[in-house]
Amino acid sequence: MSQGRILCCGEALIDMIPGGGGYVPHTGGAVFNTAIALGRLGARAGMLTGLSRDMFGAMLEAELAASGVETELVIRSDRPTTLAFVQLTEGKARYTFYDENSAGRMISADDLPELPEDVGTLFFGGISLVVEPGAEAYAALLSREAARRVVMIDPNIRPGFVTDEARYRARLGAMIGQADLMKVSDEDLDWLVPGAATVAEKLRSLPGPRVTVVTEGAAGATAYLSGGGAVSVAGRAVEVADTVGAGDSFNAGFLAALDARGLLSKAGIAGIGPEAVRAALAQANAVAAITVSRDGSNPPWAAELASA
Repeated sequence: MSQGRILCCGEALIDMIPGGGGYVPHTGGAVFNTAIALGRLGARAGMLTGLSRDMFGAMLEAELAASGVETELVIRSDRPTTLAFVQLTEGKARYTFYDENSAGRMISADDLPELPEDVGTLFFGGISLVVEPGAEAYAALLSREAARRVVMIDPNIRPGFVTDEARYRARLGAMIGQADLMKVSDEDLDWLVPGAATVAEKLRSLPGPRVTVVTEGAAGATAYLSGGGAVSVAGRAVEVADTVGAGDSFNAGFLAALDARGLLSKAGIAGIGPEAVRAALAQANAVAAITVSRDGSNPPWAAELASA
């Protein structure tokens, strides 16, 4: 029982991945990957991003359409598409971004459309929360809509990409404080709250989300509820091809599971219980496990997940 469209707000870019003696362009970006995975899982998903009219922008839009993601809220321009050159080391990805004056980065709050009533949930994350002016536009959108729509945030922090740490911390802290759901890796949490001894101590200093999911790679994930209590699921043992898009697929699996249970509403999240959270974590892990078992960010379709 869907509670409306899930609108993914953030970067859509091209990952330049080594292959054939050079680099091969692949569609990507943390928020884009989450939108693709949601569409493939059968959730009603949309994308709000700055998209170029260049050849790479056309690739991104075609991939969104192929995965059933709605694009009428995309902000189009003639600026270039962001490129992320990927270095894979033992299956783990490191990125070098070329983002100056890009279509995604240069959107402003004045560019933001009014959202249709059928948008029930907003998802934010990735490098789109770092680089300005786009980051300020997304912060403004979250602040404008948080009172009446469910908000999930995944900071997906890349410290090497942050140039003004104090400004980024302030913006991110304000966004987290207005969110209903958050997913962070254990590394993200260490960066957000340095020096705290335990996860519980760290989360007490991050008020806002009703549910905060902390992922630990192959060790699994734990969701902490603001009213007290925690729910954990173990990781799935799979042969890892690479980790590109793993966290993004996890986010999609988590949101799609809550959506299928009719819980993606303000009332649904306020009353969410541990069993529903555990089921969502289990699906998130299953989706991510399929993604890491194959090259690049290639999340599963619903039929693949059902047969896994």
